[in-house]
Amino acid sequence: MKKFLKLVGIALLIGVFYIGFTTYPKLDLISGFSAKSIASGHFIDGRSQEMIEKGDNDIKLIDLAKNKINEAGKFATASVYGLKERKAIYREGLGATLIDEDFDSSTPYEIPKRNKSRNNLTFPYGDKEQKDTVFSNVDYAKLNSAVANAFDTEGTVAKRTRSLLVIYKDKIIAEKYDTGFNKESKILGWSMTKSITATVFGILQYQGKYTINTPAPIPEWKNDDRKIITTSDLLHMNSGLAWEEDYTAISDATKMLFLSRNMGRIQLEKKVAYKPNTHWNYSSGTTNLLSYILRNQFKTHQEYLDFWYSALIDKIGMNSMVVETDMAGNFIGSSYAWATTRDWGKFGLLYLHEGNWNGDQLFDKSWAKYVATPTNGSKGDYGAHFWLNAGGRYPDAPKDLYSANGFQGQKVFIIPSQDLVIVRMGLTEDAKFDVNGMLKGILGSFKK
Repeated sequence: MKKFLKLVGIALLIGVFYIGFTTYPKLDLISGFSAKSIASGHFIDGRSQEMIEKGDNDIKLIDLAKNKINEAGKFATASVYGLKERKAIYREGLGATLIDEDFDSSTPYEIPKRNKSRNNLTFPYGDKEQKDTVFSNVDYAKLNSAVANAFDTEGTVAKRTRSLLVIYKDKIIAEKYDTGFNKESKILGWSMTKSITATVFGILQYQGKYTINTPAPIPEWKNDDRKIITTSDLLHMNSGLAWEEDYTAISDATKMLFLSRNMGRIQLEKKVAYKPNTHWNYSSGTTNLLSYILRNQFKTHQEYLDFWYSALIDKIGMNSMVVETDMAGNFIGSSYAWATTRDWGKFGLLYLHEGNWNGDQLFDKSWAKYVATPTNGSKGDYGAHFWLNAGGRYPDAPKDLYSANGFQGQKVFIIPSQDLVIVRMGLTEDAKFDVNGMLKGILGSFKK
């Protein structure tokens, strides 16, 4: 018996050491994710700590973190069993920023100058509610059933949809929110932010201020084999640069988001692993490198901050949107834009109308085709910072569907052939949520 107990004790000791060895290096990332999530959700959208912990932070390992909100100081902290405490500060106009111990919060900073002008127009071109419009080719009973089916029934937690919006011919024909959310709720788009970043390049190119098909303007690359990488290669995630996008481990992506001061430089410093335009590799680092490149197109940091809003975000009335910044003050173009579901819908409509917003052309019509054209190696799933259905990812949806996608099932679907935009915000990926079934149900409500 004593021998058995001794063996059990040794096994337990080995188990403790194994868990400590494999988990302790991740504590920075766990507490970093949690502190950032708490600060953003609370100070941007006004959610309670409990709501964030039960929703956004209900992820394996992340749920180990213990969090605190400091209302007066406008920051949140998180730690795991008292270890590796991290802090995220909130600054009006910049959102929440995860900081390190050397960051000086008292240093003056610039914020974007916003123009949230109001008008008497109805959605999507203004803030007034639309008049009821009934389309004879829409079976509203089927539509409402399909929308309701995307949400959990009372007492279940599986689909975890937070909002669903269907816009047809510029009119909202269906809109539903989960408990605790409404049309004013700002929801994190995660990697849908990548599509925002790409669009800024489309606008600059249309204005004659940038060319995407020439080598990326990065001085550090001029004397090595990276000098031939174009901005278009970067937009297609086809640069050939080394990158590991793994959120279950300590990877390039997690070190960038939760440890880096200047996120744009992480991908910049990587070496070439493949010849450009031959190997598709999804990389959040690439998008933050693009944000870094954008910063260098402007003489001042203030101009860089303002342009994203004046040329795109506020231009189309996405007045709720906040794009958060890193410690260097640059937009985290890969991951951190917040907006209401309706404002995310406006972004989809901009692409549905090929860059034209109520008579004002923001980017060339060809840009919409460019982002929706498959990149080499993606099997028809990816274009230029947009996901595609060209390869039949969703078999019951049209092949011309393309979308801005984000972690946990954030989607802005653009379907030109149907004059349709669908926005789904939630907490479940495709593997757990039947996206194809949702699209099939919505599309099936249109009479042929």
